[in-house]
Amino acid sequence: MCNIFVLYLCLIYTTAKSVIPEERECDIANKNPSNLNSFLWTLKRDPPSYFFGTIHVPYTRVWNFIPENTKVAFEESEDIVFELDLTNPYTISALANCQLLPSGKTLDSILPEDIYVRLKDHIQYVKSMLPSWMTADQKGMGLYADYLFDIIAGNWERKRPIWVMLMVNSLTENDIKSRGIPVLDLYLAQEAEKMGKVTGAVERVEEQCVPLNELDFSQVLFALNQTLWQHEVSRSRKNAVHYTTDDLIHHYNCGDLNSIIFNHDTAQVPNLVNSSLPPQDLQTAKMIDEYFRDELINKRNERMTDRVINLLKAHPQKSFFFAFGAGHFLGNETVIDRLKKQGYSIEHIQHDDSIPRSKGKKRRKL
Repeated sequence: MCNIFVLYLCLIYTTAKSVIPEERECDIANKNPSNLNSFLWTLKRDPPSYFFGTIHVPYTRVWNFIPENTKVAFEESEDIVFELDLTNPYTISALANCQLLPSGKTLDSILPEDIYVRLKDHIQYVKSMLPSWMTADQKGMGLYADYLFDIIAGNWERKRPIWVMLMVNSLTENDIKSRGIPVLDLYLAQEAEKMGKVTGAVERVEEQCVPLNELDFSQVLFALNQTLWQHEVSRSRKNAVHYTTDDLIHHYNCGDLNSIIFNHDTAQVPNLVNSSLPPQDLQTAKMIDEYFRDELINKRNERMTDRVINLLKAHPQKSFFFAFGAGHFLGNETVIDRLKKQGYSIEHIQHDDSIPRSKGKKRRKL
């Protein structure tokens, strides 16, 4: 359903109006249909199955840009399969446990003092800014700044540094303004349940969580330090963080199939590689980036492909709609590539291609 870190942030949501904010350049009126790409692939069999590349952002920011044939494919499919299963209580408890430091330990006992002080200062800054960052709609839905802060950043001193680093990276004004709206993956899961579809998942929390927790501690410190530095610079200059959710949404809505962009969203880790870094730091950043790419993209692609194949073989008469992060379908050795090597015939669906409808089937439109 959601990626491991998105699961952490998308547990708290309420029903929100489907208001599409203004998007730069690539708005609906100005899009040239001949230049559009979709994030939908079809596995050719009877009945067909589909693969849809999602991004982990509020669905209202992308929904009107998703081609109609993708929504038809979703409606026509019997089983909707995600990365993780949010409906399973075990998923929620396992996620909470994997984030925590060993019993008795707190961040101030394991982090260097200077990093801890900067971290605490930044989190206090975010807490002080939350009331002004929240939207009128959020307040109208009953969300309060203190409550929202506790949900996102509460108990932060008991969390492992890697999870605090990811948390800090999400504590931006634009991301705060989006809280209360289901991310795309979660919205699809909600709609699938309303339609009475069977839902499932191909991964468990531990399989995504363990690689994050096993990153070398010195590298975790480097990542946390760099993340804090990026946000501190943003605060001092009163400008946006170098790479924002808005950038990701823009590329997705414009149909940009750049694997580098979406790999970072799929892995849910920040891009630490910056050419302005000193040579030694740049090398460390590249090593961390390579570790995340291998553990959170490549190895998962292999595992996810095996489980997709198991489902296809076990249910040859069923139509599946696999909704995974777009980064699993873009780049090298993707889920699509691996399935093709196993003999499956898969084609990329253009935005204006027709999706076959089942005769006499009752449908509830998205």
